[in-house]
Amino acid sequence: MSPPSSTLLGNGPGTADIDDCFSSENDPDVTCAALLHDAVEDHADGLAPGGTPPGALAVLAARFGDRTAALVAAVTNPGWQPGRDKHEQYREHVTASLAASPWARVIKASDFTDNAVGIIHLTGPKLATLAGKYGPLLPALRELILRPDTPLTADVKDMIAAQFDAARERFAAIRPGPSGNSGTSQLRGGPPGFS
Repeated sequence: MSPPSSTLLGNGPGTADIDDCFSSENDPDVTCAALLHDAVEDHADGLAPGGTPPGALAVLAARFGDRTAALVAAVTNPGWQPGRDKHEQYREHVTASLAASPWARVIKASDFTDNAVGIIHLTGPKLATLAGKYGPLLPALRELILRPDTPLTADVKDMIAAQFDAARERFAAIRPGPSGNSGTSQLRGGPPGFS
């Protein structure tokens, strides 16, 4: 099966730029994994017969190499386990996976900052939902990026930590709107009448 390139590109160049921005050397496996970071989650059915994540990862390994596929696997969310809180499961997976894979931290940090910046443009119930999903993960991501084995220079680690700090403030400012306001969300300190 040969999927169109748009199926493989996931979120596009925002995350793919990480190799040029964050690394002192070009690493084609990391760049490729950054481009493909959402391919298994979002397009497994277009990548492999049966559409399973393991099948999609096997296709990526055959086409782009084992290291690229392993990096994509490290940033791919597992299927939801019934009875679990989806956001808690996500945070546990991300923390464990990134603890084991320093280069996956770089990819996830880029994806996360891209998503965190974009959240400010949302309205409605999705704003509070995503803030609840991502906000509690920030301290762990910050700690993982600042680890000595994360393959980034100190100035880049500090830049990412500062971005995470700004995102934490944004997420903390987001709260669900008052009952009955059709799910729109407001920022704390917003218009009069909101606390």
